[in-house]
Amino acid sequence: MKNNPKISANREKKQLIVSEISAKVQKAKGFVFTDYQGLTHHQLETIKKAMKTMEAEYVATKNTLLKIALKEKNIELETDFQGPTATLFMYEDVITPIKELTKSIKLLNLPIVKLGLIDGKTLDAGEVDRLSKLPPLQVLQAQLLGQLLSPISGIHRALNWNLQKFVMTLDAIKNTKS
Repeated sequence: MKNNPKISANREKKQLIVSEISAKVQKAKGFVFTDYQGLTHHQLETIKKAMKTMEAEYVATKNTLLKIALKEKNIELETDFQGPTATLFMYEDVITPIKELTKSIKLLNLPIVKLGLIDGKTLDAGEVDRLSKLPPLQVLQAQLLGQLLSPISGIHRALNWNLQKFVMTLDAIKNTKS
C-alpha cells in the first residue's frame, strides 16, 4: 500500500481507519451510535476512560468511514447518520456500558443516542434507555435461580411441615400421658 504512488497519504490514512473500525465491528457484540456534538474534549475523554474499564470503546469517527466499515461487515442500517457520530462498541457485557452511557447522558444532557444495534436488532433511543434500566447480569441470574428453586423450596417446606406437625403431635401426646 505504501509503495503504490497512486494512493495518496490521506486515502491511505482513511483506509487504515476503516480497517481499525472494521476490526472493532467484528469484535463487538453491540453498538450504540450517538451524536456527541456539544461535548467538550474533557467530557469525551471521561466517557472513553469509563468505557475502557467495561470492555467497551467509545470512538468518534467520520460518518462515511463508519458506513464503509459497517458495509464491509455486511451490516446495513436504514438510517443515514447526520451530524457527528460517536460509536459505543461493546465487546463483552452489553448492558453495563449502556448503563454508564445513560448515566453520562443524564449528567451532561449529552450525547444524544441516535440508535443501537445489538444481536442484529436495531434499537431506537427509547429502547436503548429501557435496556439501561435492566438490572446487572449477576442480579438477573440470581433472580432466575430463585425462580427455579422456588418450587423445590416450597415442596421442601410442605414436606417438612408435615413431619414437624407429626413430631409436635407426638410430643403433645407424650406430655398428656405423663
